[in-house]
Amino acid sequence: MAAPALVALAHGSRDPRSAATIKSLVAEVRGLRPDLRVEAAFLELSRPTFGTVVDRLVKAGHEEIVVVPLLLSDAYHAQVDVPAAIAEQLERHPQLRIRASGILGLENAFLQVLDVRMREALKDARVRELDALVLAAAGSSNALANQAVGRLARVWGSHHKLPVKAAFASSTPPATGEAVRAFRAEGRRHIAVASLFLAPGFLPDRAAELAVEAGAVAVSAPLGAHPTVARTILARYAVGAVELVPV
Repeated sequence: MAAPALVALAHGSRDPRSAATIKSLVAEVRGLRPDLRVEAAFLELSRPTFGTVVDRLVKAGHEEIVVVPLLLSDAYHAQVDVPAAIAEQLERHPQLRIRASGILGLENAFLQVLDVRMREALKDARVRELDALVLAAAGSSNALANQAVGRLARVWGSHHKLPVKAAFASSTPPATGEAVRAFRAEGRRHIAVASLFLAPGFLPDRAAELAVEAGAVAVSAPLGAHPTVARTILARYAVGAVELVPV
């Protein structure tokens, strides 16, 4: 029996850079596991849609699919949108078995990717000194999701022995500009912002804009297509594939 197909399911964005980045990330996954059928799909706004990809897999003879939600926080999209999308496809294809894995989430290993992106940003900005960091994420109405960002920020700050504030692009304060200004009020002048987003889009752009306006010396790019993120997708897939095995 063939291994279940892997569908990396992202939310989608009107910004074409977002879909391009997700597809590059999925290409990284394929490079690590060329034996698997790996597809990118989107809940909305980008193409291909989840339904289009499922139809394609069914036509190719796949009977099992593991969906890996490319979401960093366990909030509305993970709890409502993904299950609804899967339920819709199961209704359309009753013979199909689909299992959603855990979300991508906030792995400590992603801090290594943040460091890579931050070094790139500091090099471009010709910055050699830092005295504070801001970790910028999307933000959520789910307090637990925001607390998870705060915990990751503390781990990151401990690693670099620098003060770190978590900031959010929507739903909850502080915004990136507020976090930068709070550090500047403490007398800190060399403040860099890391983008804890998977791909470019409106929210990362807004977070960066507010940070620069407030005096940040550098803002990193989102995590993007990196082998560490690709390996995490495969780890989530592995758990989902095991859960598809009949007991």
